[in-house]
Amino acid sequence: MDEVKKERESAGCLAYVIGGMSFIPLIGVIFGIIAIIWGFKAKHLKLKIVGFAGILFTVLIYGALGYFGFVQKGGVYDDLRVDLARQQMTTVVQALELYKAQNGQYPESLGILEASLPENSLVFLYDPTVISITKQQYFFYQVINQNQYHIRALGRDGTVGTVDDVLPAPMENVGLIADYDYNGNK
Repeated sequence: MDEVKKERESAGCLAYVIGGMSFIPLIGVIFGIIAIIWGFKAKHLKLKIVGFAGILFTVLIYGALGYFGFVQKGGVYDDLRVDLARQQMTTVVQALELYKAQNGQYPESLGILEASLPENSLVFLYDPTVISITKQQYFFYQVINQNQYHIRALGRDGTVGTVDDVLPAPMENVGLIADYDYNGNK
């Protein structure tokens, strides 16, 4: 019994407070590491477990947030991504119209448009509705003729012409055709 009491005294109350602080998301990792080191120095198994559990808690919380926010279909952020895509396409349409005013024609691709934009431009040409870990994907963009083009976000499936595609808000006096069939059929 004296050994157990000695072990508890060697770790002290402050060690458990720091171990408990390891459950604070993100900054708790630092406290968890301190608790684990303290547990090794004091040869206190419970303190090591508390520190490790706090770090594991942070990993699980942020892993769950990442999954439910970015990966899960039908997640809480799907509607926000659709709204963001519409807002971004509005700025892209403005940039396309400016490009045409300066060059006399629409760019052949969004890559060409991107190269013509200023260095710190706030025009985002990448589709926020397509979830890809490997690389970002441009909005679907197609020049129809000299005075018309079509742009859309591809949606979660990343395939053009499906029900989850997001079309920009129709605008007057621009070359945008919002209800254009991507296969060329009106």
